[in-house]
Amino acid sequence: MPQQPGWSLNVTQYHATVSARGFTGGTSATATDSNYSEHTDQVLFGATYVFATPFLGAQASVGMSSLYGRDTVTLSTGSFAPSDNISESATGFGDLFPVFSLRWNQGVNNLMTYVTGDIPIGVYNPLRLAYLGVGHGAIDVGGAYTYFNSKTGQEFSGTIGFTYNSVNPSTHYQSGVDMHFDWGASQFLTEHLHVGLAGYVYKEIGCDSGSGNRVGCFRSQVAGIGPQIGFNFPLGGMAGYLSLRAYKEFDAKNRPDGWNAWISFELSPTALSSSLPSKK
Repeated sequence: MPQQPGWSLNVTQYHATVSARGFTGGTSATATDSNYSEHTDQVLFGATYVFATPFLGAQASVGMSSLYGRDTVTLSTGSFAPSDNISESATGFGDLFPVFSLRWNQGVNNLMTYVTGDIPIGVYNPLRLAYLGVGHGAIDVGGAYTYFNSKTGQEFSGTIGFTYNSVNPSTHYQSGVDMHFDWGASQFLTEHLHVGLAGYVYKEIGCDSGSGNRVGCFRSQVAGIGPQIGFNFPLGGMAGYLSLRAYKEFDAKNRPDGWNAWISFELSPTALSSSLPSKK
């Protein structure tokens, strides 16, 4: 959606709980089952500047975000051998995520294209299970479409993107190109309140590679779906927006799955463009 020119701030509390069970082989005397679980709590924070002057007929914006949090991982093995439990935690800052976007609007139709990436400066150690950074750079490009009808209060958004991951210099492992599709549909119940559903599909379309790869192609995937609710309101001459989304994951392959929740607060200039006209 079009945004008001100027600075906006966003803070998001993110929680995820995931798990996976795998089989690490050998003979019956050495084979083990492995159970992996991870709990992470992060505060993501960022700032975006929207330019007033059009660029290529579009509204341009630039932004930067990062995170601070704690990640805890537990790995247990030993169904056929003595159990061996490993539990590790990491606390600190994550990577930097710059973003540049262009938005076009025509009536109820809204288009966006973007480029973002990962600058690997966060807490990361290749010898540990828990971390807040990924240890390598990445670039992600994509586009989005939003249908929003202010008369009916109906909204639908879809974003598709593709991520290229660079080689991890510590492990010499390179994850394949992935595709992600994020969507949301909602209905405004009042001028300020909307509810609906949201979801995502992540699928690795390229093969893992690199001299440190010992597992082959190893494509991964996962999908998630859940409720969303949002509320916008005036706040000291600016516009506040509070939202909650929660997802239950399914159809996971070669990665853990579970559930995650996001509580977001955004502060932006003047009224939010997504609000409905006042009803007299």
